[in-house]
Amino acid sequence: MRPSNLLARRSGRATLSIVVAGCLTLVAACGSGGTQPAGDAAGSGGGSKTIAFSPLALKIPAMKGLSEGVKGYGKSKGYDVIVQDPNLDPQKQVQELQSVIESGRVGGAWVIAVQPSSLSSLVKTAQGKGTALILNGVPKDYGLNGLEPLVSFSTIDYASQGKAIGEELGNCVNEKLGGRAEVFHLANSPGTAGKEELEKSALDALKATAPGATIVQTLNTTDRAAVQTGVGNALQGHQNVTAVLGANDEAALGSLGAFDAAGKKLTCVTEAGGNEEVLGLVQSGKIYASVALQFQDDMVQSFDTLTKMMADPKTVGVQLTVPQKVIKAGS
Repeated sequence: MRPSNLLARRSGRATLSIVVAGCLTLVAACGSGGTQPAGDAAGSGGGSKTIAFSPLALKIPAMKGLSEGVKGYGKSKGYDVIVQDPNLDPQKQVQELQSVIESGRVGGAWVIAVQPSSLSSLVKTAQGKGTALILNGVPKDYGLNGLEPLVSFSTIDYASQGKAIGEELGNCVNEKLGGRAEVFHLANSPGTAGKEELEKSALDALKATAPGATIVQTLNTTDRAAVQTGVGNALQGHQNVTAVLGANDEAALGSLGAFDAAGKKLTCVTEAGGNEEVLGLVQSGKIYASVALQFQDDMVQSFDTLTKMMADPKTVGVQLTVPQKVIKAGS
């Protein structure tokens, strides 16, 4: 960590929307265990075999589940995991991490940063202490010019993600709507990580795949309820819309709710994210395709990358990409 996310530079809201999309499956896949307050080790391990995990906030169910997955996977590899709870407060996140890093209690830390820029100084502190880090985003988000020893990063290929949702919506329009459709574009909110890359790729791919599909209105995605209200209002002026290009889970789910409330059929909808509810709707045929972030796979690659750096502090970090997969009915 969609998982890891995990993710490129983003606000807390943007990170949340991506992470919630995929990581609920981690508990079943990786084992579970209780969370614990910052500073309490999960076992008796020393610094070199103890890792801090700092997610966005444990009040987010997906973050709680991910933390338990990380603890379970860590235990299977012989590591203790200290789970911290920044509660969406960047300064609290810095303070909690500073405490375990400066004291030498941990040999590594996996951080889903609430605000990457706030951790720039801490990155240097960790390197000076020989503490390995894996962070969401890319080096420049933390004031680095490139990859350096003891620090790795994980992000999402937004251009690839956008291309896939655009192509799949085009495929649906061609397959189910005779190649022509009026479309709502449910875009990410301004400031969301990867917004420009994802949306340009999606729109270009839709146009190339189904030239007869026309975007008649673009709406920004916030939460599911707001999307449902916005799409419901937009439907009053665009009665013939039968397709939705959704940037994320909230976009797809809110749109389906709006069409249901209006007594209309949403024939084609694609999206990026792939939470549990969305994947169920893909299998039932209500969502044509989801570009699902594979956060279980990302958790494994992120954890293994972190422990490799812990074992050899001279190892230059790497830039990871969260795996993703197009999920359609029957797949």
